[in-house]
Parts: sequence; C-alpha cells; structure tokens
Amino acid sequence: MRSRTIPGSSGRPHPLRLLGDPALTGPCREVTAFDGELARLIEDMYASMYAAHGVGLAANQIGVPLRVFVYDCPDDEDRRHLGHLVNPRLVETDGPVVRGPEGCLSLPGIEAGTPRHDRAVVTGFSATGEPRTVTGTGFFARCLQHECDHLDGGLYVDRLSGLRRRRALRAAARAPWAAGAERTAATDR
Repeated sequence: MRSRTIPGSSGRPHPLRLLGDPALTGPCREVTAFDGELARLIEDMYASMYAAHGVGLAANQIGVPLRVFVYDCPDDEDRRHLGHLVNPRLVETDGPVVRGPEGCLSLPGIEAGTPRHDRAVVTGFSATGEPRTVTGTGFFARCLQHECDHLDGGLYVDRLSGLRRRRALRAAARAPWAAGAERTAATDR
C-alpha cells in the first residue's frame, strides 16, 4: 500500500497565464524559504497541471514569479517521471538536436516542431531544500528544457524561427483565448 499522498491531491488549481501575459516574460526569482508556503505552492501547481492535462508546469504559468516547476512526464520509453524542482538550473544538454512537436499550457491547442537536445540534466532542490539532479532523455528532456525556459521568461515559440514561428503566433492570435497573443503576433510580422 502506498503511504504517500498523490501530488496535487490537496492542491487548488489556479488559472493559467496565457501568451501575452507579462508574468511569462520575465525571469523568475530564486526561492529563499523552504517552508509550508512553498509546499502549498507545489501542491497547487500539481493540481493546476493535472486540471489542464499537462506534463509540466512552471510557477510563473500560474502567476507566481518563483523558480519552481513540477512534472509528470513520460520519456521515449514510456517511463513515467514525476517530481518537482526548486531553483532549477539546466546544467547540461547533449545528444542530437531533435525537432519534435511541442506545446504549452500557456498556448493551449498550439503545437510546433521545436528543436531541443535529446538529453538534459537539471540541478535544483526539493521542497525541503535537499539537492536534486534530474536527467532526462527524449520527450522528458524536452520537458525539462521547456520548463527551465519558462523560469527564464521564455516560451517554446521563442525557439522557433521563420515560417514555423509565424504560423504558431498566427494560430495563437486566432485562438479563442487570444487576448494578448494578437499583440505578440503583430509585432513579429
């Protein structure tokens, strides 16, 4: 019998910030207090990620400008990776660069072939301040790189160029949720 609770089961889902929201464009601050408030944030992040049917979520996607992300993501061998990282740093990427489909909870329904390294290593801490190193390959490596980008104020569309970028931003501008996406797409023409 499992003695641990399911991540997010005591959390409260928050609305997601979408393309065009300033919360997504600036670098996030380091976490300095490893306390109950941080543990609650992580639970809320899991609940928000699961409610939106995602595989990863950064804190700024729910409007909290702290360096924290959660994930529940398979790799290419369909092994499940479940966890969180506080103050994560992408310390290594290697392997071939693969252009694969990538989406984002902050651009719902929009997907584009995005180049990412096939292996990534991220260091950080647990909610209680214990050091952690997470290594991912394939789709999980893509997830780790994606979430680290969020915490630095970036989105996957920032890694696109030319026609791929224009198509993704046009699709976002036409999406039903497109409040701020029109301004972003208009400045990229």
